Amino acid sequence: MPAIEIQHVEKSYKALKALDGVSLRIGQGEFFGLLGPNGAGKTTLISIIAGLIRADAGSVKIHGHDVIADFRAARQKLGVVPQELVFDPFFTVRETLRLQSGYFGLKNNDKWIDEVMHNLDLSNKADVNMRALSGGMKRRVLVAQALVHKPPVIVLDEPTAGVDVELRQTLWKFIARLNREGHTVVLTTHYLEEAQAMCQRVAMLKGGRVVALDTMSALIRRISGSQLIVHLASGSLPDELRHLIAHDEPPEEPRGDGAPAPGLKYSLRVNDYSEVEGILARLRLSGAVIDEMQLQQADLEDIFLQIMDGDAA
Repeated sequence: MPAIEIQHVEKSYKALKALDGVSLRIGQGEFFGLLGPNGAGKTTLISIIAGLIRADAGSVKIHGHDVIADFRAARQKLGVVPQELVFDPFFTVRETLRLQSGYFGLKNNDKWIDEVMHNLDLSNKADVNMRALSGGMKRRVLVAQALVHKPPVIVLDEPTAGVDVELRQTLWKFIARLNREGHTVVLTTHYLEEAQAMCQRVAMLKGGRVVALDTMSALIRRISGSQLIVHLASGSLPDELRHLIAHDEPPEEPRGDGAPAPGLKYSLRVNDYSEVEGILARLRLSGAVIDEMQLQQADLEDIFLQIMDGDAA
């Protein structure tokens, strides 16, 4: 049974098609990234998953529970950290978390509340009123609220937007621990380095549709590939390799010690590591001498820009 099953979900706001037939299956225990530019439909999809808005068509299930027909059971399985800083200014941090526990019918939950506050570095703010907290501290409380009932599925919608480095490190350490313990995590973020570091699989939304879905490593390898950067001491690139050129650079100026500068530097596109051996063999046969060589892996930002620009299928 998948942690989240989304089937043919559509949602429109008058003339705007926010979601156009989105289908996804997120396995239990996955760390899954949901990426896309502003207006791609990420928050709308999360709101449907959380049962905050209804889809025009399609269905969403959390651990087999439909978010509309079986809302109570579905919501029990889910913890959502929203983008917006929403809080009640009349309660302390501890009171806020106790109140949130009560929404899920949990009594005597202080032991887990204390553990969550400790892991999010909130313990010294436990008796501070919510309105007296900084924006970063309020963000930590939102995360704690989402985790207070120990949900098996955690959805993080831009959890580190506008917060300091310390909170990011604290948050990811705790979330990574929960994921290792079996919790499913779904992350949306504009910090692509976070997604690349944390997520096992990624879906990219564009215009309300899924335009890419794969494991992180396969997506980087298949969509963007890598570049083999070769700096030649002498010789040039043989003609049969020129179709691989991503870009080349002019020869460097002679070095200050009077030694000749190496020849051209080439960046060659490679889609698989097995291609490197053949490229090097052709260079040797052509008489070219390699001065320096580097295999440069593409990153998630390269992939994202390619897909959003429409250059990748």
